[in-house]
Amino acid sequence: MRAMVLKTPGRPLELEERDVPYPGAGQLLLKVKACAVCRTDLHVADGDLRPRCEQIVPGHEIIGEVATVGGGVEDFEEGQRVGVGWLGYTCGECEYCKRGEENLCDHAKFTGYQIDGGFAEYAVADARYCFPVPDGYSDAAAAPLMCAGLIGYRALKMAGRGRALGIYGFGAAAHIAAQVAMHEARNVFAFTRPGDTAAQAFARSVGCTWAGGADERPSTPLDAAIIFAPAGELVPAALQSVRKGGVVICGGIHMSDIPSFQYNILWGERTVRSVANLTRRDALEFLALAPKVPVKTTVQTFPLAQANEALAALREGRLTGAAVLVP
Repeated sequence: MRAMVLKTPGRPLELEERDVPYPGAGQLLLKVKACAVCRTDLHVADGDLRPRCEQIVPGHEIIGEVATVGGGVEDFEEGQRVGVGWLGYTCGECEYCKRGEENLCDHAKFTGYQIDGGFAEYAVADARYCFPVPDGYSDAAAAPLMCAGLIGYRALKMAGRGRALGIYGFGAAAHIAAQVAMHEARNVFAFTRPGDTAAQAFARSVGCTWAGGADERPSTPLDAAIIFAPAGELVPAALQSVRKGGVVICGGIHMSDIPSFQYNILWGERTVRSVANLTRRDALEFLALAPKVPVKTTVQTFPLAQANEALAALREGRLTGAAVLVP
């Protein structure tokens, strides 16, 4: 099979011929049909995350067809379409797993980071973390649901039930979360890079109430704000825009340093919190909800061999929606 391999963090991925892997007990071998490109893939490729991994195949928004069923797997069959996300393994034994907080597992492993992912023609995945994909979505359209959609959904749950929601960074996760939020009768205020009129027009086309630069203030205090952009300076900006008792949620796995700020913008029982990974329950809930909204994803497809071009487009802010690799 062909795979795009990260041999040295900070260097381009390399196209490599590899043997097709074989699934062990409890695993599935998937023929990859599509794999979306997430900002976390960019952080992995650029070496922003520790421990920095080498010789890994990135990609954790996988839509695949079951090619081989490993021993002991009873819930899937050959030919079935499934999705795989970022959380690829948990131990089931640590205190977090036992409390139902598997997203915080002490021994978790992540697809495309410690487990070879979907920037390849085949991938092996833990069957416990594979999910049936709703009908009505093409492979490419379904791929962003598996992380951009899932992490956006978990962040949205953390936002509470307030009606005025701000979203900072309007890309793949934001355009999905915004649709779910509006389905819940919320008003969505989209914040983009200052002067990014294309992203602001995209936000309005999705149905956002307002779209403007991250240096602007909304016309009404926000009940909550979700930050998808990996820019720490947006935390104080969002705090200044949320009402007393509001929450600011950091939706990424990596963010630049948060600058110091005056206590008065935090005072008033405002909260800053992060989203860490997701749970299987999140996945099942969101994948059942997506076709009811219905969530419509905006994607730009790339051949597998152009994974570096897709990453560059994401890095440089040249995408509308999500990039998706199609082997």
